[in-house]
Amino acid sequence: MILLEIRVPPEWVDYNGHMNDAEYARAFSLAVEALMERIGLDEKGRTRHGHTIYTLETHLCYRREAHEGQPLAVDVTLLDRDAKRLHVFFSMRDGQGELLATSEQMLMGIDTQSHRPAPFPPAVINAIGGLPQVEPDAWPETAGRRVGIPRR
Repeated sequence: MILLEIRVPPEWVDYNGHMNDAEYARAFSLAVEALMERIGLDEKGRTRHGHTIYTLETHLCYRREAHEGQPLAVDVTLLDRDAKRLHVFFSMRDGQGELLATSEQMLMGIDTQSHRPAPFPPAVINAIGGLPQVEPDAWPETAGRRVGIPRR
């Protein structure tokens, strides 16, 4: 499910001539906003439900460079969920479908009045049910990784 389609703007390109690492995080943040819209937590939905999403954790993996003007498409797969949390996996691809980066994220449903974790509203739960979900035998290669120097 493609959530976001953009082109790399000139201001995202760094001194190395490719998209700066921080801009990958920005693109994935924009994808979270698009996900929120998809599940009914756009501006009107946040007001109506008194609910929003906070990002608890992110693991970003860089695979290929992106360059100025290059088209980017970000899709999402739901890895897991409970009443308050979404464990999601975003993939960023170029115009030819080549994988550029991934972002595994833990997102938390938040009551906007108390600013505390809260279960997703029923309408949002229904929309979450429509997201693509990972098959048990098709866990993404970079999901669930830990950062560290491999020792032999």
